[in-house]
Formats: sequence, structure tokens, C-alpha cells
Amino acid sequence: MTDSATHLRLDAHAVKVLAHPLRSRLVGALRIAGPSTATALARELSTNSGATSYHLRRLAEVGLIVDTGEGDGKSRVWAAAGEATHIVPSDFEGDEDAETALGWLERDWLSHLTTKLGRWLDLRHGWPAAWRDTAGMNDAMVLVTPEQLKAMHEEISEVIARYARVGAGNPEAKRVAAYAIYYPLDLEKAPRR
Repeated sequence: MTDSATHLRLDAHAVKVLAHPLRSRLVGALRIAGPSTATALARELSTNSGATSYHLRRLAEVGLIVDTGEGDGKSRVWAAAGEATHIVPSDFEGDEDAETALGWLERDWLSHLTTKLGRWLDLRHGWPAAWRDTAGMNDAMVLVTPEQLKAMHEEISEVIARYARVGAGNPEAKRVAAYAIYYPLDLEKAPRR
């Protein structure tokens, strides 16, 4: 399932486990705020620590999070196993449960993106101009084959990876969410397989 130390490629079992509202948020919270206990995560996500502990163990079973070994038996400290998630939909072909889980998960991420970006749009006026001018959304349209789109995606992923920690130690640096979304514009004209 792991492509690199910071990049996780989901297999069918992992996508089925991750496709749950609390589990998806737990992984996100650990990626954003860093290692934490079930109790602290339950408080942050407004749930109970028993449910949180259960779901953390399920995520650990498929390698999406890890026990850091820093806590004790009742207060384990968990960390995200990677900083990014990579999905290859064709990995799940023929596995109806995995395909359904992937569909749910992608729509959950879309909802999360909409909520977070909307919050940025509401609050950006309180940020310095340099941030207002560089954070936000852009769009572009390209004409590519599937192979060229894959190459473009890989290049963009390499740029994001190169910048992942470039601001470390700089008090002006902020963590930024970077989403890459690609879809055909002529959705109703699917080519033959």
C-alpha cells in the first residue's frame, strides 16, 4: 500500500476501512495537527474516546496510521502513516465493495474541500495580501491523452513533494492544503474501453 514514506497508495482493503466518516476525519486530523491520543482526537472531533480508539485501531490494521510507541497502554499516541493519499481507481475493478467505498470516500473529500475552501473565502480578508494573492483556486483546461495526463499529474506531485517541507523553521510559513483534481470536460462522451 505504501509508495513512499509520505505517500500512501490505497489498496482495496484500506479504501474499505477508510470509507467511514470518523475514520476519514481521524486520518485528516492526524495529518494536520500531528500525533495525538484517542482522547484528544475525540475531543477535537466531538465524539467519544471509545469509538475513536476502535476506529484508530482499524486504521492502524491497514497501515493508514501508526502507534508511535510514545504513550502507555491506555493512552496510545497515534500518527498518520503518510502525508498524502494516492488512489488508482482501476486497482479496485471487479471489487464492488471497494468501488463503492472509493465513491463514498471521494465524495466525502469533495465535501470536506468545499467546506474548507468556503471557510477560507469567508476569512481571507483578515489575512495579509501576500496570502490572499497566492492562496485560493485557479483553473485551467488542457488537451491531453490519458498518458499525458498521468505524466502531468506525476510532475505536479513531484513539485508538491519538493515544497512539502521547504518552509520548515520559517515563522512566516503556514501549512497549505493542495488538491489536484482532474476530470474530462466532455463527461457524456466516454471513449470506448
